[in-house]
Amino acid sequence: MFNQLAERFDLIFKNLRGLGKITDSNIQQTSREIRRVLLDADVNFKVAKEFIDRVKGRAQGTKVLKSVKPGEQFIKIIHDELVTLLGSESKPLDLGSKKPGVILLAGLQGSGKTTTCGKLAAMLKKDGKSVLLTAGDVYRPAAIEQLVKIAESIDVPVFEQGVGDPVAICQSAVEEAKVSKKDVVILDTAGRLHVDGEMMTEIQEIAEAVDPSEILFVVDGMTGQDAVNSAEAFSAALKLSGTILTKLDGDARGGAAVSITEVTGVPIRFIGVSEKMDGLELFDPKRIVDRILGFGDVVTLVEKAKAVVDEKEAKELEKKIKDATFDLEDFRNQLNQLKKMGPLNQIVGMMPGMNSKMMKGLDLDDRQLLWTDAIISSMTPAERKNPDIINGSRRSRISKGSGRSLQEINQLLKQFAEMKKMMKKMGKMKIPKNLKQQMLGLN
Repeated sequence: MFNQLAERFDLIFKNLRGLGKITDSNIQQTSREIRRVLLDADVNFKVAKEFIDRVKGRAQGTKVLKSVKPGEQFIKIIHDELVTLLGSESKPLDLGSKKPGVILLAGLQGSGKTTTCGKLAAMLKKDGKSVLLTAGDVYRPAAIEQLVKIAESIDVPVFEQGVGDPVAICQSAVEEAKVSKKDVVILDTAGRLHVDGEMMTEIQEIAEAVDPSEILFVVDGMTGQDAVNSAEAFSAALKLSGTILTKLDGDARGGAAVSITEVTGVPIRFIGVSEKMDGLELFDPKRIVDRILGFGDVVTLVEKAKAVVDEKEAKELEKKIKDATFDLEDFRNQLNQLKKMGPLNQIVGMMPGMNSKMMKGLDLDDRQLLWTDAIISSMTPAERKNPDIINGSRRSRISKGSGRSLQEINQLLKQFAEMKKMMKKMGKMKIPKNLKQQMLGLN
């Protein structure tokens, strides 16, 4: 996600950090470079121009602080303006006081709308809310069947009446939710291959009939300017409360995300970061900008760690590190927790200083975690507890059992031995309690 933007901004910032002072000349030069970067990333032309004008205006009026290098001040201006461009702050769902809260999803066909319905339902269910999904797309073949399968996978009920009037179906779903005392109704409406008057009329009629708390426009983040154009059309027809960008785990250039808030006047609320039902994240402009500019995203990284780390296990792990009793079974447990946090490239990309160039140099193959797990699983409990007993014949058996080479077995054992030495040193170090807890995900 945003790889192209990240690479180009990294080059610009290298030049800025060497500036002795901010001048009209380097302001103009940097502005031209930023404009080129934004346009190459498929950012809307008007949005790019207005952004550059704001950056230039702030840079020209900057009072140089003695305690801060001029280049760093310029970088901060770009950072702050990008955050503003993306919407300044995250905007959680606002379902109001009425029950049920109604969420209407609109968008073009193929934008990932039906899958997003399931992801939203899973997120709300995790927050303790009861949800009813509604099959309002009666035109696309298998749309209802797809929603039913998604609902079954997250254990959420679906209201569906097969082929019929979508407006009446959505009204009936809201009434059903009232009777069954559901907290939220999510309406999956029909998409089309392109923006047309008939589709807009139908979605407007649904909105008028059910009076939704939220009208969210779902858009494929891979489509660039087409995403912005369709967002403009939907924004003119409906009172949108926000957008959801999908498929940002792919090779999206990021132009749609940078443009869409400025063009529609409504915030990006969520982004789809994987195909899994938990692959929907609240859009936080500052965190996204930090990732684009290579500053990392430690907050999200810690949140992901907290979501998978059990506090009791973390305390036990702390004791094992201190006592130098950390073994391969513990190592496997840590790998399983790492797998739950998401793809390795996403996790590493959140670390400060990890720019896209450095990421390219790393061999981040998620299958490596599976292969390592297979190797450890092929060991006996005694071997996991004390790897020193693993001799040549044992290594040969483990290799055959896991389907991995002897070289991989040797490499894993060597890496684990080095890691144990490091942990032994950590156990002897006097680390402040609050810092140690943060490292283990206990805070």
